[in-house]
Amino acid sequence: MPPNTNLSPGRPANGAAVGVALIDGTPLVREGLSALVHRTPGLRWVGAAENPSVGLRLCERLRPDVVVVDSGLDSRGQLSHLLSGNPNLGVLLLVDEAHRTTQYIAGAVAAGVGGVVLRSAQPPQLVKAIQAVHSDGRYLDAALAALLAAPVTGSRRVNGVRQPLSQREHQVLQLIADGLENQAIANVLFVSVETVRTHVKSILRKLASRDRTHAVAVAFRSGVLTLDGAVPRARGGSDVRVR
Repeated sequence: MPPNTNLSPGRPANGAAVGVALIDGTPLVREGLSALVHRTPGLRWVGAAENPSVGLRLCERLRPDVVVVDSGLDSRGQLSHLLSGNPNLGVLLLVDEAHRTTQYIAGAVAAGVGGVVLRSAQPPQLVKAIQAVHSDGRYLDAALAALLAAPVTGSRRVNGVRQPLSQREHQVLQLIADGLENQAIANVLFVSVETVRTHVKSILRKLASRDRTHAVAVAFRSGVLTLDGAVPRARGGSDVRVR
């Protein structure tokens, strides 16, 4: 039996409507979001899939503006392919309790996910999150933002003060948080890939981080990176601020 999908376009598209798709394994969630989108002016239901592989095909075929994804499907690897091929697609993660951790949230942001919201969010908040991901490219549930703002523990310190990053290291770290790989960072900064690798190694050392994702998590918790929700960003950019 083929995977359950809903590829019917719902109501006709128009220039103002935001096309919304869903990748979630729970039928009730699929039905619920469909009903919510259909009754919300300015949103247009594109379709739903119960697993990431079918969801990728749905998005490639129907090109929604925003795709809502259940974090429990553990589909970040497949989403990276989707994001790389669809730069204007906004991804909103529904985060369950198992994934309500600093490292997971920071990792999702670093991977290029546009928004994260609790799976238990009320319908008005979910609508707001979808609209923000589409218009501003970023939405962070306040309850999850608190995780990134939590005090950092165990970071390397010299004479009681964490080693500061250079201005260039700040730039590289911000681009990592925006989901860019080394070659893309090199292109943005007009430097060689080897130079970027050197900066990344220095960032990991100074932040006492295991890898790039951990470095972003540490940077958010320590205040080196912040999410300024009051400043909208252009489509495809980021509102991550570096101090």
